[in-house]
Amino acid sequence: MTKICGNLIDTIGTNVYNQAIKGCGIMDGKYEILKKHFGYSSFRDGQEELIDALLKKRDVLGIMPTGAGKSLCYQVPAMMLDGITVVVSPLISLMKDQVSALVQQGISAAFINSSLSSAQYGKALQNLRLGVYKIVYVAPERLLTESFLALCSDIDIDLVAIDEAHCVSQWGQDFRPSYLDINKFIDALPRRPVIGAFTATATEVVRDDIVKILRLQDPLAITTGFDRPNLFFSVMKPSDKRKKLLSLLNERRGKSGIIYCSTRKKVEEICEFLNKNKITATRYHAGLTAEERRKNQDDFVYDRAPVIAATNAFGMGIDKSNVNFVIHFNMPKNLESYYQEAGRAGRDGTQADCILLYGKGDVRTAQFFIDNTEPNPNLSDEENRLFKEREEERLKHMTFYSTTTDCLRKYMLRYFGDKYKERCENCSNCLTNFEVADITVEAQKILSCIIRMQQRFGKSMVADVLRGKESDKPYNAWLSDLSTFGIMKDYPLREIRVLIDRLEELGYIKQDGEYPTLRITQKARPVLRGEETVIIKKTKAIKQREDDKRYAVDSALLAELKELRLKLARTRHVPAYVIFTDKTLINLCEVMPETEREFLSVSGVGEQKLKTYGKEFMEIIARYKAEP
Repeated sequence: MTKICGNLIDTIGTNVYNQAIKGCGIMDGKYEILKKHFGYSSFRDGQEELIDALLKKRDVLGIMPTGAGKSLCYQVPAMMLDGITVVVSPLISLMKDQVSALVQQGISAAFINSSLSSAQYGKALQNLRLGVYKIVYVAPERLLTESFLALCSDIDIDLVAIDEAHCVSQWGQDFRPSYLDINKFIDALPRRPVIGAFTATATEVVRDDIVKILRLQDPLAITTGFDRPNLFFSVMKPSDKRKKLLSLLNERRGKSGIIYCSTRKKVEEICEFLNKNKITATRYHAGLTAEERRKNQDDFVYDRAPVIAATNAFGMGIDKSNVNFVIHFNMPKNLESYYQEAGRAGRDGTQADCILLYGKGDVRTAQFFIDNTEPNPNLSDEENRLFKEREEERLKHMTFYSTTTDCLRKYMLRYFGDKYKERCENCSNCLTNFEVADITVEAQKILSCIIRMQQRFGKSMVADVLRGKESDKPYNAWLSDLSTFGIMKDYPLREIRVLIDRLEELGYIKQDGEYPTLRITQKARPVLRGEETVIIKKTKAIKQREDDKRYAVDSALLAELKELRLKLARTRHVPAYVIFTDKTLINLCEVMPETEREFLSVSGVGEQKLKTYGKEFMEIIARYKAEP
């Protein structure tokens, strides 16, 4: 039971510790906890304000990107408040990882979900009643069970923290009906605790939903910004996606990454393809048994399989800090999903890659999923219609992100309503030198052709007519009589299709109907009349990306420290990053501590980890320094 529910400390010990912390005062206490248990000397942007508000019993809403330290915002107050903190979390894997990390940091914690046996569940409730745990993670489905509710009526709950709070909104990308039980749970408690809601991605509509549905009272709402400078964003448009994927993975041998695919079938194909090409990969999608999903996820988390191919069913709450890259083999249906999935890279703050392999078929696949989504029974017909319209609007923004020549980070930050620079110099578009091209004449030819084709055909047919390709269908024979037939016969087919895409992105044309046909917009009229020009940017050259500073330390020493970390992790049955993150190991290589005080100065090292692991790591460092 200890491995599942954490260290068993007695109630007296917990209370004495809390009183000692309180004696230091709130300001000193929170810094004491931050360093002692988590190994950090200062708070990140937004953390301290949210912590202070919770300690003053004020509700909060924290919107912070993945890797920004949301968990600390409720874990630190949990250690300082008299009562217990209940954390509502959507996934078993997240709870296990969070509890494992807390136990390694010397904090008593447990989780309650369907993975526990009856005996383990009973023991967890008993320990909770005895005050053994300061933090308990609970699946939303467990909140209203008779046994858990009865227990919560007898214990003192000071804080309820809701992780992945966007799941409460029907307009979010991960709506979960069980999240609507949170209010019923809070109403059933003898007194209302302070409420903290946290998420990584939320549009304005979803933010308003979170506040309204969870009934947050005068919440301190902080959005720390969506930018994560350590992530390199890239969009590629390869003619052969598999070949490009293999090349990208061969460049990243030995590193950990996720490959997202749009369908289960594609996951199976990619996983088989990679293993045939000697890249150890596993798979994850909802069509697998629960047992296989759990095994495959553990293989990835514990670094037995460095690569996992998965649908979007995988990833929410995965706390694996050393994900070096996320590659989307197919374009997601909206930027919210893309940002959340791509953001699973680089959680420890080291540089990581977010790569999207874009293809025209991706848009059709995403539209298919939107068209075939079952109506939400909790919404009216009108609300379901509006929801579909919003999904289509979000798909349009995702498509424009995938095809724009503008700064990718700027496009994303602007979409989320965040501040941005014109150029980030840390995305594939900013590293590409473009030249300005006037395509007014080409635009007029394409727009005229669409009109003469009575705005009844899609991109492929329009491109064929422009190139002068005869239709093999008798009822389309009239197309060859059009004045625009063959008017762009000297242009490669690929270039014509690119030009059509650019005109759509710029708003001169749009696609309509179940089988998308091209129609011109009012914006196109001045171009057709020769009153406006159309300017685009074309790729001229790609600048060399700066050398990766991620491992700008002695590789031999880093390899030894990683080997020790893996050995310790397997002995303790926890993921390697729970011992120390890659960022901490890199910092160890930079500092090369010889004393306990120097070891404590390393980011991510607290007193508990110094006591548990310091001697073995310092022995390797000392031996390395002694070598000639």
